[in-house]
Amino acid sequence: MKTFDVLIIGGGAAGLSCALILGSALTKPFANNKHIAIITHQKNSALQTAELNNVLGFKKGTKGNEILAQGLQQLADIYPQVVQIEKEKVNEIITESDFITVVTNKNTYTAKNIVVATTPSNLFDIKGLMQFVQPHPAIPTIKEKIMLKNINHVVSKGIYVAGVLAGFRSQYAIAAGSGTQVATDILTEWNGGNHTMVHDVIE
Repeated sequence: MKTFDVLIIGGGAAGLSCALILGSALTKPFANNKHIAIITHQKNSALQTAELNNVLGFKKGTKGNEILAQGLQQLADIYPQVVQIEKEKVNEIITESDFITVVTNKNTYTAKNIVVATTPSNLFDIKGLMQFVQPHPAIPTIKEKIMLKNINHVVSKGIYVAGVLAGFRSQYAIAAGSGTQVATDILTEWNGGNHTMVHDVIE
């Protein structure tokens, strides 16, 4: 069984943004032997019913469900090395000494790092992560949303959380930025602690 260097759980704004940044770095010397995967579960994403009129670069009337579909296609077209795992839901996380086992409703995977980027629903039920669940501090209490306790996106060794589940407000740009931050944190670690970003420029 292949062990992924990073396995992202969730195909919303945070998860896809994280995957795109990591994918864009795979040609770099410090990342060219890394293996990335994303479990692209999107069913419960708030973007499914969103219209994005106040996001930089999006035309008025842009539909969230279109962005989700386009994001998966963008990832497949530009960074096909990133493995997309479809139609699977994570049931359990098991932390081992050197890796993390991720058990879904269909398969079992191992990874050195995982990024949890699912929705902040109070129906969150991934075994192995429940001890980190706490009420969400930045969403009205009446909505009963949750977050995973973390420090700068780090839940515990090898486990990151991104997006609204990390305790941020529910805005597309914030969630996408959170996923991007996690990706650059991982790249910085791979690059020997040298602060790392990936930019494309017009030639």
